[in-house]
Amino acid sequence: MRRIGFLACETTLPGDGDRRRGDAYEHDLMIAALAPAFETRGLEMDVIDWEAPLEDFEGLDLVMLGTAWNYQDKPDAFVARLDTLASRGISVCNSPEVVRWNATKTYLRDLAERGAATVPTLWRHSVSRYELEEAFEHFDCERLVVKRQVGAGALDQELIDRKALPNPQWRYGHRAMIQPYLPAIAKEGELSFIFIDGDLSHALRKLPADGDYRIQSLYGGTETKLEPSPEEACAAGAIVSALPFDAPLYARIDMLRAEDGALMVMEAELIEPYLYPEQGPDLGERLARAIAQRLD
Repeated sequence: MRRIGFLACETTLPGDGDRRRGDAYEHDLMIAALAPAFETRGLEMDVIDWEAPLEDFEGLDLVMLGTAWNYQDKPDAFVARLDTLASRGISVCNSPEVVRWNATKTYLRDLAERGAATVPTLWRHSVSRYELEEAFEHFDCERLVVKRQVGAGALDQELIDRKALPNPQWRYGHRAMIQPYLPAIAKEGELSFIFIDGDLSHALRKLPADGDYRIQSLYGGTETKLEPSPEEACAAGAIVSALPFDAPLYARIDMLRAEDGALMVMEAELIEPYLYPEQGPDLGERLARAIAQRLD
């Protein structure tokens, strides 16, 4: 039986309830969906903290990055660990090369250069009130979203109203991307498309809670299954085709509707995205089949 490591982290692994993240139940849903399908394919799943001692990885044939949801706090150590595992002959999915490209949101500029429609963005090493005023003028909008260039799960995101600017001493503490707030996030929601080895598995719609704009479950966001139109599936598939490497084992393409009706890519999540097994009941079988083929 081939052994597959599912990389998690200290705040998603079961254990001390006070330590677990509020959305750690999503880790449990992933394991429940994948483990039986893997076993059917002759794959034994080992759930392991990516920071565990290296000897704990001995005998693994492949690792998938799973729920390593603290990687953005120590990205260099994370990539170094993936490099070490790969150097020991363990297949890493998605690969360290993919992770390096995807870890900083500036990859969106690469996709734009390859023809992808992306959300309008200003990239800044630092953001003060002056940069906010500049961005409001640039986008001619009433609200801005400021995000980390290296981050996940809406960590440290800020929604800023033009009529309620922060005080003159305010500074955003990270390299940032500044985008106009797009009302489509609350009206239609964010559309997510899950791909396994480049093939569309399933899709869903994510909506924020009333009064919020973040679609993650931590903030009350909800998800419903989406049956995408051929045009929507094609738009998402075009983003996978625009990646500067072959389609990875798994990808989640998050998109938002522009005012002209076209879909824009918000994120191409290739590192450790939640893959929403509840909306994709055959996700486990799809992943197990794709991994088995890679190990043949």
